[in-house]
Amino acid sequence: MTDQLDLRCSDADREAVAEVVQQAAGDGRLTLDELGERLDAVYAARTYRELVPVVVDLPGASVPGVPQLAQPARTNLPATRRANEVVAGQASSDSAVAIFSETKRVGAWLVPPDYASVAVFGSVELDLREASMASNRIQIQANAVFGEVKVIVGDGVTVSTLGTPVLGEYDGPHEEPLVDKPHVVLNGLALFGSVEVKRKAPKKKWRGSAG
Repeated sequence: MTDQLDLRCSDADREAVAEVVQQAAGDGRLTLDELGERLDAVYAARTYRELVPVVVDLPGASVPGVPQLAQPARTNLPATRRANEVVAGQASSDSAVAIFSETKRVGAWLVPPDYASVAVFGSVELDLREASMASNRIQIQANAVFGEVKVIVGDGVTVSTLGTPVLGEYDGPHEEPLVDKPHVVLNGLALFGSVEVKRKAPKKKWRGSAG
């Protein structure tokens, strides 16, 4: 009897797996190069067995007709830490990719020393106001091609914006690093798109009215 994994997959099966891969790239779990490689593998697959390796390391991923795949253990960070504090730990991702889509990094997340952001006909928002930093110096490679990358910072960091606009906009502060604050350096290209750094006050916590 033929093993389930050795059955031929359909076009609909391949499209379903391709959506999983694209969503993972949008969540920052895959780089742009990895996205291209995995999509090539998806559309070249003939059986379910060939689809499984494409998504086996993606949380919550599955292949049509195949039982739920085993998931890797998550890396947990300390539960209590201050915004913009430099802490030890492993970030859940090192990139944010939006291709004809929208991706956001907000709230309490850990920014790795090197981070990549790509928006192609889409938008990426990186909100650092409640984030912690894995290093005193954070390098963000932000590229926008017919898209938008927006970086939001509070008073807890200094920023140097060094990117290049080509028929687009690459705008942000040019500040000197300070000893007691993390420093974020933005570099990259805005081609018919925009990369912008905005400084905003921390988000206010909502409080319900007294009864």
